[in-house]
Amino acid sequence: MKGDLHMTVETKSESQILTIGVGGMTCASCVARVERALKKVPGVADATVNLASEKATVRFENAVGVDSLLGAIERAGYEPRREGVVFEVSGMTSGADATALELLLRDQPGVTGASVNIDTRRAAVSFLPGTIDVRDLKSAAQNAGYELREQADELEDRQAAGQAREQSALRRKWTVAGVAGAVLMASGLDFGFSFLRDFLTVQEILTGMFIVALPVQLWAGWQFYALTWKTLRHRTADMNTLIALGTSAAFIYSTIVTFWPSLFESAHRAHDHLLGDRPPVYYEASVIIIALILFGRWLEAKAKGSTAGAIKRLIGLRARTARVVREGREIDVPVDEVVLGDVVIVRPGEKVPVDGLVVEGRSSVDESMLTGESIPVEKELGARVYGATINKMGVFKMEATRVGSQTALAQIIRLVEEAQGSKAPVQRLADVVASIFVPSVLVIAAFTFVLWSLVGPEGAVIYATLNAVAVLIIACPCALGLATPTAIMVGTGKGAESGVLIRSGAALETAHKLRTVVLDKTGTITEGTPRVTDIVPAAGWSEDQALRLAAAVERGSEHPLAGAIMGASRDRGIDVPDAGDFEALSGLGIRATVEGRAVVFGNVRLMRQEAVDVSGLEARGEALTRSARTTVYLAVDGKPAAVIAVADTVKAGAAEAVASLHRLGIQVVMLTGDNRATADAVASQVGIDDVIAEVLPEQKVDKVRELQAGGRIVAMVGDGINDAPALAQADLGIAIGTGADVAMEASDITLMRGDPRGISTAIALSKATMRTIRQNLFWAFFYNILLIPVAAGILYPVFQGEGVPGGLGWIFGDYGFLNPMLAGAAMAFSSVSVMFNSLRLRGFRAPVASAVAGVATSGAQPASVPT
Repeated sequence: MKGDLHMTVETKSESQILTIGVGGMTCASCVARVERALKKVPGVADATVNLASEKATVRFENAVGVDSLLGAIERAGYEPRREGVVFEVSGMTSGADATALELLLRDQPGVTGASVNIDTRRAAVSFLPGTIDVRDLKSAAQNAGYELREQADELEDRQAAGQAREQSALRRKWTVAGVAGAVLMASGLDFGFSFLRDFLTVQEILTGMFIVALPVQLWAGWQFYALTWKTLRHRTADMNTLIALGTSAAFIYSTIVTFWPSLFESAHRAHDHLLGDRPPVYYEASVIIIALILFGRWLEAKAKGSTAGAIKRLIGLRARTARVVREGREIDVPVDEVVLGDVVIVRPGEKVPVDGLVVEGRSSVDESMLTGESIPVEKELGARVYGATINKMGVFKMEATRVGSQTALAQIIRLVEEAQGSKAPVQRLADVVASIFVPSVLVIAAFTFVLWSLVGPEGAVIYATLNAVAVLIIACPCALGLATPTAIMVGTGKGAESGVLIRSGAALETAHKLRTVVLDKTGTITEGTPRVTDIVPAAGWSEDQALRLAAAVERGSEHPLAGAIMGASRDRGIDVPDAGDFEALSGLGIRATVEGRAVVFGNVRLMRQEAVDVSGLEARGEALTRSARTTVYLAVDGKPAAVIAVADTVKAGAAEAVASLHRLGIQVVMLTGDNRATADAVASQVGIDDVIAEVLPEQKVDKVRELQAGGRIVAMVGDGINDAPALAQADLGIAIGTGADVAMEASDITLMRGDPRGISTAIALSKATMRTIRQNLFWAFFYNILLIPVAAGILYPVFQGEGVPGGLGWIFGDYGFLNPMLAGAAMAFSSVSVMFNSLRLRGFRAPVASAVAGVATSGAQPASVPT
């Protein structure tokens, strides 16, 4: 996964999903316009545009050309973003080579331009990210006999560089506009104007103010005019239209007063002593409004970079190079050049470059970046390792099994990007409002101008103009468009950092409504692997002696019980002898000879059949059975030796997870195919009261439906293939990341660790995110509902009699009309406040700290994220 992640493609059966970076969007109206343009393309099934991430996600039939989608965006007045890369080229000897390579690169699918220079030995290529990547370009060139090598500076994060350039340009513009505005404001005040009058005439002063304001209007404010022109060509309008109209009205009015004052002779205020017989000018209002809006956009750009911080941090985790063994030599290559089957050497302190299997050596690996587990995981021969994790000690060799976009980290990045680009259902209200908002504001502004032109105080045309400007400026729907996507971006990013992969905004919204969580027992509440829990030796025997003989007769068996016995013997370092005369007794156990002694290992019925008196152990065995353990008796030479209990043990964090869910007011139900006694015993250990036991795999869906029929929002949590249908049926499917890929594919949320405490983390994060969204939407709506009438002059009757109190004059002037400069400041503040309110989610803390911070949970492995 290279550089600027502007576009990715995912193929699903007969359709594709394409994510395209879109430049030039500034408000919710822009979002609606791009969506409409994309949906009009024949073959497009759906399109979703996210203002905060500045990306469009399109689902379309395979027959639809990518160019038609890009063209739709361009025709709507916006810029589909392309990526560029510069290569150093080896293998060229003449101009003919350069021409051939250039044609070759241009012919690659997804390449939009290529230029090869024989003198500098460089090739510049622009392409659509996702349709082709740097690896493909290198491979195509290599097959033709050329070698492409990225320049060092091209290895930097190009998206971050682009954002830095955007922020730098905005900072220059608002700084210049702010300085010019301060000069103009000082010139218009009594002391400033009086000082200038000692040297200049009124006409010269006004002309100077015009000269100062003009560059700001045309340079700093040019982007508003350019975008307005694009929208007007398509018979639409957006917030740029409002800004362009508002600032232009103030500037044009002031220009007319400067050079053609006679046109307003009947409109000026008689008591205006600064300009004598001229009406006032508002150059400073136009310039300062531009400065404030650009300042707000600069802050927004910085905040947007912060909302995407999770993606940046994930991208930054990738290794840059890998040491591979090729032709018997160890060489360092860029990580993108590692291919499947390569043997990679990983030394202490290095990042694992790609996903693979350990083929030589052993070590411990810090996988906290994937799972949140802070304790390193031991890796031996055959163990799976993941790219971007850190080798703590020891050298090992690994075989690359997943590279490029197939690594776990790359797929996590893709899933998080998809979630951040999705919309929550709550966004629909904002979309509907935004679609009619700008036209409505234009109507309100026009009505305001006409009204105050007819009934305003002396100088009515001036006040009508200023009030209309204030309405246009203050009503920009930026905050409305940012309210939901910024919160979703931060929330899903925070989830990824906590080991909780949330697939969509809809899943994030559903999680906060949950009233019932259904937990599959095996693999969710329990470890999913039987283990020896108790060894009760008979008189004259030790635990290790009994386990040694039990392991001898179980060696080679594929029964889960045998795995538990062999695992326990390995953990204790027991040297297991060979067994002979092996005989499996169906439904009973095993009979064998070990070191010349007759060994029988099985259930109580086998002991009775063999006439072994286990009365001394039977009471303890029955007690273990009642506590949901499988008990097996060991007899040697016809005498009882031990009773060994095996169970699928409860996960360390299961009880804490259930308690946390109860604290959130959520009903917890355990669903299992086990018998009632075992199910009840496990449920009692973790604090679950509602148990549905003895359920066949195909019946799990029916049980989820029954719970939903009671009017409850239900989440299903599971890890197995047989859980997938129930996960899909539930209102929210949550997959345990250590389980099957098909279960994770059917789920809405994936817990990267096997720790069930991540469930409450996901729900609590959902609640925090939705609370933030509601706050954002409230303030966005409240702001417009409250301030548009104020800008339109609704307070005029309030102050008409006694006038505006002195302390409020700088806000409402002489008659209660809102100062247009303050309208610009308020508009900028509304968007910035929404952004920073969303960023507060970065301080989210999981309700069960150890679910994220890393308590050892039997070496849980990170998820194999489904492709």
